[in-house]
Amino acid sequence: MSSPMLLLLLPLLCFILCFSPSSQTILLPLTHLISKTQFNTTHHLLKSTSTRSTKRFHHQHNNHHKTQPQLSLPLSPGSDYTLSFNLGSHPPQLITLYMDTGSDLVWFPCSPFECILCEGKPQTTKPANITKAHSVSCQSPACSASHATLSSSNLCAISRCPLDFIETSDCSSFSCPPFYYAYGDGSFVANLYRHTLSLSSLLLHNFTFGCAHTALAEPTGVAGFGRGILSLPAQLSTLSPHLGNRFSYCLVSHSFDGDRVKQPSPLILGRHDTTTGEEEDIEFAYTSMLSNPKHPYYYCVGLAGISVGKKNVPAPEILKSVDEKGNGGMVVDSGTTFTMLPESFYNAVVAEFDKRVGRVHKRASEVETKTGLSPCYYLNGLSKIPTMTLHFVGNGSGVVLPRKNYFYEFLDGGDGVRGKGKVGCMMLMNGGDETELDGGPGATLGNYQQQGFEVVYDLEKERVGFAKKECALLWDSLNSEKN
Repeated sequence: MSSPMLLLLLPLLCFILCFSPSSQTILLPLTHLISKTQFNTTHHLLKSTSTRSTKRFHHQHNNHHKTQPQLSLPLSPGSDYTLSFNLGSHPPQLITLYMDTGSDLVWFPCSPFECILCEGKPQTTKPANITKAHSVSCQSPACSASHATLSSSNLCAISRCPLDFIETSDCSSFSCPPFYYAYGDGSFVANLYRHTLSLSSLLLHNFTFGCAHTALAEPTGVAGFGRGILSLPAQLSTLSPHLGNRFSYCLVSHSFDGDRVKQPSPLILGRHDTTTGEEEDIEFAYTSMLSNPKHPYYYCVGLAGISVGKKNVPAPEILKSVDEKGNGGMVVDSGTTFTMLPESFYNAVVAEFDKRVGRVHKRASEVETKTGLSPCYYLNGLSKIPTMTLHFVGNGSGVVLPRKNYFYEFLDGGDGVRGKGKVGCMMLMNGGDETELDGGPGATLGNYQQQGFEVVYDLEKERVGFAKKECALLWDSLNSEKN
């Protein structure tokens, strides 16, 4: 983060960290919400999830309203992983939000709260009670950040601060005006507030967040972990760099079966001491973050290609870098379920995959229609599925995916027409023609493909790393050290 940005943040985010001086990490549990039990059939589950992944990906390119920030789309009926914290202290209010590396703001519903078209959508937290005494001034850089392009003078004028007060920067008693965010299938209007936030052993005074009183199809808030100045890591980093400049998570493999998940997925703020610096560089496959002038809050990396078996399918140039218009690169995203690829590259990967699988197993076209995934196959007997490796830009940055991360197997049939049989679908998706991806990322690495890896966001060295881990065991290890 640049020095000017730090100077901007210091008066904005002067909160106090109350924790043991020896604390190098904060461990938080991430809970996975999406399960087979929420859907009538596996086909319905996969169709819903694939549709939401597609909506979120395309929203990154279609939001061109210049007077509002460009937050990513929280997936409805919810993103996949939630985290919780306490707000205030008299008494503390439990807040549960979706953890999202593709968003740069922490926001949640506040009382009174009206949500339009929210029937059937889960609401993870009770609307918080916030008083106007905790409102943020129109002069605050946080106010300008939430309104994207408006200066503090304009914002204070909207708040009816007198002109002579505006000219003398004496509008601190005037609140930041409400701001509007539009998502792919919903929106909300919120005010900025500051309050005390408790994260594990951390106590954060004057933490800044959005408080929504009205929403359209968005009943649950988001804990933004993106690179914007209002994100949770950015607010942590101002006074505790070792916690805010690095975080990681390790998503426990679930296959949409809640009964399989016995432990939460660890979210780690700071560096945990399981490896030294040299060992870590060997254990993790690192690739550099790419700066994106249009979407500066995204964690963009370069993708060089994907190997199917021993055959490398080179990625198009759009995925290897980001241009001055913000086009290209791959976003590492905790809030999108399935990986999205540009059409030509996706088709090349599918062709190579089908060349190996299709000669042994018959294509299941009906299953593809029902699930939104492709290719799918009827699996008779022993299934022969090739390995798949992601090659990121940088030496030694190949990541071999476990089979269950890219090929989902389940029972199909039993509907009176055909008996039950095993089928399997590839879990990468077609993101559309490259010419239609103008103004945004070329691809997204979804959380389903990140399962079973510790994914490190090293903001100090501006890199993202991947290491194969048993995430449940990592949780047990770190939690025992904590206790």
